[in-house]
Amino acid sequence: MRKLIQTLLDHIGARLPLPFRVMHQQFLLRVVDLEALSIEADIPSFLGQFAGILMMLSFVHGLGVLWFPPPPSQTWQYEQARVSDVLLVIGLCSVLMWDTTFPDKRDVMVLAPLPVFPRTILMAKLAASATVLGIAVIALNCGSSLGLSVVFGAPAGGLLGMLRFFLAYWFTMFAAAAFLYGAVLTIQGCAVLFLSRRMFLRVSAILQLAAFGVFLGVRFLQPSLTTHAEMTAPANHWLVVASPTFWFVALLNQLNDSSPSDLLWLAHRAWISLGIVAAGALTSLLLCYMRNMKKTVEDPDLEPGTGGRHWIPRLGGSLQNAIVIFCLRSIARSRQHRVALALYWSVVFAVALSWIRREISNPPEPIALDFIMSSFVMMSFAVLGLRGIFALPVSLQANWMLRVTQLQPTGQYVAATRRCLLLFGVVPIWTMVAALSLHLRPWPQTAQHLAFLALFGAVLVELCLVRFDKVPFTCSYLPGKTNIQAIFWGFAFILLALGLLLGTFEVDAFENPLNYALMMLCAFAAITALRTINSLHARSAVLYFEEQPPEVLTRLGLIFVPPAPKISDLPKSSQP
Repeated sequence: MRKLIQTLLDHIGARLPLPFRVMHQQFLLRVVDLEALSIEADIPSFLGQFAGILMMLSFVHGLGVLWFPPPPSQTWQYEQARVSDVLLVIGLCSVLMWDTTFPDKRDVMVLAPLPVFPRTILMAKLAASATVLGIAVIALNCGSSLGLSVVFGAPAGGLLGMLRFFLAYWFTMFAAAAFLYGAVLTIQGCAVLFLSRRMFLRVSAILQLAAFGVFLGVRFLQPSLTTHAEMTAPANHWLVVASPTFWFVALLNQLNDSSPSDLLWLAHRAWISLGIVAAGALTSLLLCYMRNMKKTVEDPDLEPGTGGRHWIPRLGGSLQNAIVIFCLRSIARSRQHRVALALYWSVVFAVALSWIRREISNPPEPIALDFIMSSFVMMSFAVLGLRGIFALPVSLQANWMLRVTQLQPTGQYVAATRRCLLLFGVVPIWTMVAALSLHLRPWPQTAQHLAFLALFGAVLVELCLVRFDKVPFTCSYLPGKTNIQAIFWGFAFILLALGLLLGTFEVDAFENPLNYALMMLCAFAAITALRTINSLHARSAVLYFEEQPPEVLTRLGLIFVPPAPKISDLPKSSQP
């Protein structure tokens, strides 16, 4: 996948100006914060692995549609699901690339003295963002487009109908992606133009988290309208008018010549909104690059406040309290860590929002296997996601302060990391599941599940601490060190199998107190064993702050053959 992406980029940019190509490549690599990475990082491989995951999901969906073809009456349902998926993925990519399109202080300080026009910088940044978004759209729909074209396009018009649906599908997906990203750029551009830089940096973090919540909430709380009667019902008119999903579904059917005449106004709304956000994004970006380049350098960034009262909660000893507060402030203030954690928590919020939608529409129901498995999935992604961002540093230049102040044994640092995982990973998810459990009956079984869920979270915490010999947010990251695709699919398979096994046993244990006691005893034993192993390892472990690739020695296979001796070098007795 990496070679394919690199070949495509080289082919497209072969005839472009050299400054544009150089800046485009650098801006493309800066989707991931370079200051957090090891000097041996392989960023194209890191990004290509995530594209491979999306491609695999798309091909699985496409094969599923071909193997189990849905009836023609479910065409709108599948189209709405695909448009919603594209909007969600592009929305998450927009959150990931939140500030990459606008000029920052490093861009101005490095590029301003060079003979490079601001419009060239703008076009290079837009091209880099478009490249990432285009790869995401293609990877997400490469398999689904083929499957849906065969199932929905071929019956209507044979090969010509399949081709028409295929082209309409791809145009709609790219149009929906352009609309959403253009809307995000328009909102950001207006904030940059009308606010000071310091105020913009404060508001930008709030807008970023708000956008993340809106994208997830719309995807998993928005109802699906699958029939013509539902689309034209007066009670659903406000939803159809306000949701871009239905606009682009109507656009897809208009291009495919399968839209009812009374729904063409939705397709017109998609065209109009696409033009508005394109004009708004380009106008705001041009004004930002023409008017705010100098302002970016002159205005100060965020600075810590010096006035007011400062209260720091006591969460343990002095070392543990310092590391816990350091982790809390790193998550709250660092855009890089906030975005990385949001990617993991997107799964958590998706599951939670799905259950909220189900609880709103259904009466109280008994606790079942699907809820138990969902709670295990939420706990796993929250704890493991938090452990993942612990490997990303806040500032590599400041790590020397933590290196020279290591006055306590390594076990104290491991204990502080354990407390961070419990406070910021286990406790929020347990509270969220407890709130969702208010809809379940009977209460005793719900309490039993919450008790076991707490122990399950503690087991995950101890597993995350195995050979974790570093302070959170202080060690550089080495992309390419592990195979993201293998970890993703292996983790998904193990998580589903483990969740199904534990969930099935727990459901049976609700009716048998002895089995439930045995399950709790096994959880306690696992926590004790893992904690003992981590404590013994911490006694001899040394904290490290830099990820280094393994040293590999390459053998060339050369054999030294000594030259034949000359006659003059032989002893006189051996000469002829």
